[in-house]
Amino acid sequence: MRTLITGGARSGKSTFAESVVSEWVRRPESLANAPESLANAPESLANGVVDYVATGYPASSDDPDWAARVLLHQERRPSGWRTIETLDVAGVLVTDSPVPVLVDCAGLWLTRTADETHAWEGAPDAVDARVAELLDAVSRTSRDVVLVTNEVGQGIVPATASGRLFRDEMGALNARVAAACDEVWLVTAGLPLRIKG
Repeated sequence: MRTLITGGARSGKSTFAESVVSEWVRRPESLANAPESLANAPESLANGVVDYVATGYPASSDDPDWAARVLLHQERRPSGWRTIETLDVAGVLVTDSPVPVLVDCAGLWLTRTADETHAWEGAPDAVDARVAELLDAVSRTSRDVVLVTNEVGQGIVPATASGRLFRDEMGALNARVAAACDEVWLVTAGLPLRIKG
């Protein structure tokens, strides 16, 4: 199952995503579908293991607001969840494992990818290549995955060129990931609404 959960800032999308993945690891068919080649898979699933892919910058004392947000997310995660801090989301998705994946979030992934590839200075080709790699992994993954993303195109038109670039790239990425997913949810004011699947 590939699920995309989108919504605005502080809409409750991450909390909803965490509840979806928690439900997945509690379902009995998780154990039945675990490949026998993965010796620890049934035990991992029975213990509620989830690979939580954190795509944002690590917490820093230079930004107390960001550090508080990171801490809030960390404190909500069950102890059995494994945190993977990486931009290589595609690599995690194509790993052969029965453990479900929660990616939080595509907006932070896009921001860091644009920073790393200097897309803000007018070099978007490298971002396009990484987006293509991510979309291929989402389409091919055999893992259950929930991707959290941001809805950014419903508000004020950004005043800067980089803000408009981000809005446009985020909208395009969301549309393409949604097309590759089995279900899509929009979370508004803490209320999830299924819009696909």
